[in-house]
Amino acid sequence: MNIKENWKLFFKKRNNVRLLVWTLIVLVICVFSLSRFLIFAESRDGAVLKDPLFDMFSAVELNVPVFILIYGSLLTCIIYLVINHPARLIVALQSYSLLVLIRMLMMYVTPLNPPAATIDLQDPLVFIFGTGSKITKDLFFSGHTSTLFLLFLVTENKKLKYVFLANTFLVGLSVILQKAHYSIDVFVAPFIAYAVFKFILYINENYFQKDRLDK
Repeated sequence: MNIKENWKLFFKKRNNVRLLVWTLIVLVICVFSLSRFLIFAESRDGAVLKDPLFDMFSAVELNVPVFILIYGSLLTCIIYLVINHPARLIVALQSYSLLVLIRMLMMYVTPLNPPAATIDLQDPLVFIFGTGSKITKDLFFSGHTSTLFLLFLVTENKKLKYVFLANTFLVGLSVILQKAHYSIDVFVAPFIAYAVFKFILYINENYFQKDRLDK
């Protein structure tokens, strides 16, 4: 089926219109809340962790490849889901919203200062459309790593899954090499993303989008 047919089939159920609208509203609220929360988090003093891995190397600046991988993957996944799988797009947006909420909670209860000799992650979209200032204390857990792993989970195309999984590994490794995140920030990120995705998938399959998500 093409994009028109996929969305026509999706909107045959009136509930899906409301579901899409509310999903987008919640997403906007969560992203806006995150941008305000990051300013608060940046104002706090936190702990500096001793990371044994950081004694083995000096920080390497990898901002350009990191954000090419991140935003290239995001754009690719969004296009793929919009064209091929509206129901999975809903799951992806809901999962990301919940991921943002959990990440804010985790950052709130674990205030951390960036590692010594860190090279800042200079995320252009966070700066322009979010806080308008440099952010260095959005540490536990890694948002970029968890988001990329979420793309791997939500995508059904095998070739894209392999690409997103590889990009998750590369970005996770890169932010460690840049000392922009502690290794524990990166290590736990995929596990949290997996739990969030499974929870949202369960809710949709049993309550929101019954019989409309491919197993």
